[in-house]
Amino acid sequence: MKCIILDDYQSVALSCADWAVLQPGVETHAISQHFNNREELVSALQAAEIVIIMRERTPFGADLFARLPNLKLLITSGMRNAAIDLQAASRHGVVVCGTASGSEAPAELSWALILGLARHLVTENTALRDNGPWQQTLGMTLHGKTLGLIGLGKIGEQMARIGQAFGMEVCGWSQNLSEQRAAECGVRLMPDKATLLQHSDVISLHLVLSERSRHIIDAEAFGQMKPTALLINTSRAGLVDQQAMIAALSEKRIAGAGVDVFDREPLPADSPLRTLPGLLATPHLGYVADTNYQRYFSQAVENIQAWLAGKTIRRLDK
Repeated sequence: MKCIILDDYQSVALSCADWAVLQPGVETHAISQHFNNREELVSALQAAEIVIIMRERTPFGADLFARLPNLKLLITSGMRNAAIDLQAASRHGVVVCGTASGSEAPAELSWALILGLARHLVTENTALRDNGPWQQTLGMTLHGKTLGLIGLGKIGEQMARIGQAFGMEVCGWSQNLSEQRAAECGVRLMPDKATLLQHSDVISLHLVLSERSRHIIDAEAFGQMKPTALLINTSRAGLVDQQAMIAALSEKRIAGAGVDVFDREPLPADSPLRTLPGLLATPHLGYVADTNYQRYFSQAVENIQAWLAGKTIRRLDK
């Protein structure tokens, strides 16, 4: 039986878990390059009974399931993947399973982006390496500033604790955020989004993408932010109207944005985001950390073992 791991960009998947426990019945291969060409993807997966995908890097729609008759088990990192057509998987007899995901890594990256923007680390490091000006920016102290969290789930809660440790006032808002939940996290509940945006020095998004949350940060929202505000998005690209963000940064209507997610990934070479002033961007690294990868791939092995034994665990299609 053949198992293919897709989009192993760092070539670490096979070292993050004990795949030997699946032998000799399962032969596992990892592919590091991303397939933009659909025909090449189908060809690479044609003989595989098991496919493991990393988040939403490679969408699995009805057309792809139809062209992979040998596929029996699809495993994704995380317990949610909007890029998998679960109904199509069921029609084609494919079991879909997920893995647990830690909230620590994305929260830490969010703070890396905040600190990088607040202290202009890329600008100053580049100048130092290029023998440029010795000090050219004025940093923003986080102590005493206001952190506005849109979404207060597991990651949002961690963001709140870290912000409080920096001495920040932390406020929060989302469509479903209750007084009780905010109080549990020591967060001041704002009455609406506009009030949060108007009062916050740093705004960080931690929502699931849905029709209600799509473009929750739009042109109007950018107009409600302080000109000194920083926007952080490590959640989903669709939460922010990309054209509105480009305009706000180009016109310096906000001080900066830290972004880890994009409408199209990998980011096209000619994307304006690659040269946008005030943008600190990373290539979707939020969950790309040692503990998360060890968890993902170890649980993928467990999922395969259970499926081979006639049992399934962590199913997403049930």
